[in-house]
This record gives sequence, C-alpha cells and structure tokens, in this order.
Amino acid sequence: MTTQVTDHRGGVWSIAVPIPDNPLGHTLVHLLETDRGPVLIDTGWDDPDSWEALAAGVTACGFALTDLHGVLITHHHPDHHGLSAKVREASGAWIAMHAADTAVVRRTREATSDGWLDHLLDRLTAAGAPEEHLAPLRTARAGGGGRRLPGLRAALPDREIVPGELLDLPGRRLRAIWTPGHTPGHVCLHLEEEHPARHGGGFGRLFSGDHLLPGITPHIGLYGDPQTEDGADGPGEAADPLGDYLDSLERVGRLGPAEVLPAHQHAFTDAGGRVRTLLAHHEERLTRLGALLHEPRTAWQLATAMEWNRPWAEIPYSSRTIAVSEAEAHLRRLVKLGRAECVPGPGPVRYQAVDGTP
Repeated sequence: MTTQVTDHRGGVWSIAVPIPDNPLGHTLVHLLETDRGPVLIDTGWDDPDSWEALAAGVTACGFALTDLHGVLITHHHPDHHGLSAKVREASGAWIAMHAADTAVVRRTREATSDGWLDHLLDRLTAAGAPEEHLAPLRTARAGGGGRRLPGLRAALPDREIVPGELLDLPGRRLRAIWTPGHTPGHVCLHLEEEHPARHGGGFGRLFSGDHLLPGITPHIGLYGDPQTEDGADGPGEAADPLGDYLDSLERVGRLGPAEVLPAHQHAFTDAGGRVRTLLAHHEERLTRLGALLHEPRTAWQLATAMEWNRPWAEIPYSSRTIAVSEAEAHLRRLVKLGRAECVPGPGPVRYQAVDGTP
C-alpha cells in the first residue's frame, strides 16, 4: 500500500486514509504538531486497510503512534470518527468532539437495532416511501440487522470541543468554529497563525471537515437521530439542518482563512468564493423545489423529481434513503421560510408551495 502524505508546512500534514467501496476514495486526516506531541484531526474509517494507512502515515510524518497526544473529531460520521478507539488504544490519546455529536455517539452505542429501525421506518413511511423500499427494513428489523451499522466501535469522546474557544494545544492557536448542518455538532478548526506560504487575502488555515469542500456539496439531510429533532428554537420546533448549514457557511465566509484544508478532495484557497457558490447553489435548488410543489407532493415524490447525479432508477437502495432525507431537509427550510406548507390529510405528509411563492 502506498501511503499518501502531504507536508503543508508549519507542522501541518495530511494523510489520505482510504474509505472502502466509496467514490470519495479517502478521508484526509490532518496531523498538527504541538509542543506536547502530534494531534490528529479526524481518524478515518474503521477498516484494516484504513488503519494500516493511518499508522503508516503517522510514521511518514516522523512520529510513532505512541507519540499522539490527542484527537480532534470534526463530526461523528464513521469516515471521520471510525478509528478513534484504535488510536486511543494504541496511543492513550484523548479524543474531543462537540457535545451535540458526542450525544449522538452515545445514543448510537446505547440504541437497540429495533429502536433505530423503528425510527427509520416511521420516518420513511411518513415521507411516502413505497412498500418495496420499506420491505427490506422490515426484514432487517425482524432479523436484528441494525447492529451492523458502521461506526459502532468508535470511541466515546472524553473531551468537549467548545465553540469559540482556543483548544488546549501548547504552542498552537487553534480555535473551534461550530458549523452545524452536515451533523448537529460539526466543527471547523481555525489555525490562527500566519500561513507559512504567506497566502494573501486571508489569515490562517481552516480545517473544514465536510463543511466546506472544493468541488462537491456535502450531504445535508435530516440529522437522522430521533433526539435531534428539536431545533435551535426549542422543543417542538423541528430541526432545520439546511438552515443551520447556510448560517454556518456565512459564518465561515466572514472568517476569511487564507487556505482551507478539507477532509476530502484537496486543499484550496478563496474560501469566500466557495461559500458564495454554495449559497447560490442552495438558493437555486430551493427555488426549483418550490416550483415542483405547485401540486402537493410527499418527500419521496419530491426526491424522485429532484435532480441528482444520475436518474432515479439508477440510484442504489441505500442512496435513495439518503436522497429522501435531503429532500426532507429542503422541505423543512422551505416551510421555515414560509415558502411551503403541510397539506392536511391522512397518510404520508404532503407539502405544497404557499400561494404567491415559487
């Protein structure tokens, strides 16, 4: 196996950790040198080849696994948090994550397969999913298949990443920026130090996780956890992941880093330009979806009518569930903006555009 390691200078490295059977190819795990030893930003997928690549990458950066001082997790997804337990076992390093995502990790570890599948079945039924899509989930529930979800062996974090605060990393200035949307507790990390290449037009470097990527748009769907359904406005107010994401994008745009070091693809500059492109993309998509709601549709019907990277008939089963979640997140945003509303009636929930809005 060839280890892909990049020296970004100034004590910052990236290690390409493969994601098995995934078109993204790999997660870029970043290593940040500190006065107490190196700290990882994310860890990669829990897979033997991924672990081998991570361990070899740490060595290629000039360190042993036992040198690792800590691990900062941008969010709880298994291609970022999956190897955290193995890292802690090998090094004794602490693991830190935003409290909202730590809560999801805890509930995932404690959940029964039946409970998780019941929640998914209820949500997809309300979204109008046909019986042929629901049937495999009913079969999995009967067989207890839910415990095969990825990420169940990831560590429970022992430190909290507090938004706005400088992290306790001697010799470095790394500040946590809360950027919910992709997950409720996603964080970016701003290295408030002069860029070693002295890039103009910004200050410092931003470890952006999945929040800001150079060529793809991160998945923004419902948070997928029954206890994250309340939004920022309090109990009873449905969570609005897309609204969270758009607000977070604007926050990062105002930050103005000289360079962005994302968890996928490659490092890039002009964070502000990328933010503007993503904001425009989502507004255009909301407008198109509003036009599709000239007649009442369920979230499933909306998902089948949306534009994806391939025709709906060619989208794999599991990706259809993700697509419906994304459609639901856009519907939540349209309702929040007063551009769509629920249609009263029995059966699956249907939505339509509000008169006078596209």
